[in-house]
Amino acid sequence: MTYRIAINGYGNLGRGAELAIAQADDLELVAIFTRRDPASIQTATGTPVVALEDLPKWADKIDVLANCGGSATDLATQTPEALAHCNTVDTFDTHAKIPRYFEAVNAAAETNGKLALISVGWDPGLFSMSRAYSEAVLPNGETTTFWGRGVSQGHSDAIRRIDGVADAKQYTVPVEEAMQAAREGKGANLTTRDKHLRECFVVLKPEADAEAVREAIVTMPDYFADYDTTVTFISAEEMAANHAGMPHGGFVIRSGRTSENVAQRIEYSLDLDSNPEFTGSMVAASARAVARMAAAGETGARTLFDVAPGLLLPQDPAELRAHML
Repeated sequence: MTYRIAINGYGNLGRGAELAIAQADDLELVAIFTRRDPASIQTATGTPVVALEDLPKWADKIDVLANCGGSATDLATQTPEALAHCNTVDTFDTHAKIPRYFEAVNAAAETNGKLALISVGWDPGLFSMSRAYSEAVLPNGETTTFWGRGVSQGHSDAIRRIDGVADAKQYTVPVEEAMQAAREGKGANLTTRDKHLRECFVVLKPEADAEAVREAIVTMPDYFADYDTTVTFISAEEMAANHAGMPHGGFVIRSGRTSENVAQRIEYSLDLDSNPEFTGSMVAASARAVARMAAAGETGARTLFDVAPGLLLPQDPAELRAHML
């Protein structure tokens, strides 16, 4: 069975999803939709590029649309609008707003008889699943999540949308002392500020007010206000030379006890050369699951908590039992 996938948005994540889909024998990338001039885009795989306004004409050619816009301003409108035509998967990653986003997407999906899988990726996504499995196994304990050191696409995008910013990269940096405390089962009282630093490197537009930009960054709710944040202004040349990559990673640490004086720890980590390519790989696997669930008649919004792990894999259940179990 081959599932027909399309991508909405051709930035870093869209390109990552394109590369991942190209590696999957059971996925076919049929189109890439864009708000830009399609003629201005050259894709890595030669996939047709189509104006987003033409999406309704393609609806019967698409099993799942991967919405690859940003969480800050794009997905809240992109996903509900796309659900009028297609099943969807997205990477909405503003944790505090996921419940409200889920409700809006669920309403659009149910109205249109479509299926939407939201907030896939590695966090939210794989780390969410790791937290769930770890807490199920060690109910008496505490879970602490650390991100980085690495580039956050969503946070970098949020900075780039500030007036006066030409380009930006934001690095999330775990505090080593906090990680050690979590491993020792002493992470319960760690605050958001205790666990991570945020480093922002910003290229300003001509005539931009540097202090106004700095203030807009460090006070931004949901992104920077709760962290110790540094803002360093650099040239476009320095950005290109020293900050061209997109590395990331992190840790989920669950420390607990199964009986008195018997300590247990589960630790899951990721070390990524390319955040968007890895996230794009999760988008591709999740699109496969959406196609299968939709074919079974499911509608509404879902998260990865609602997806059986086997649905993410190309193998059938017999193969999984024989070779992976």
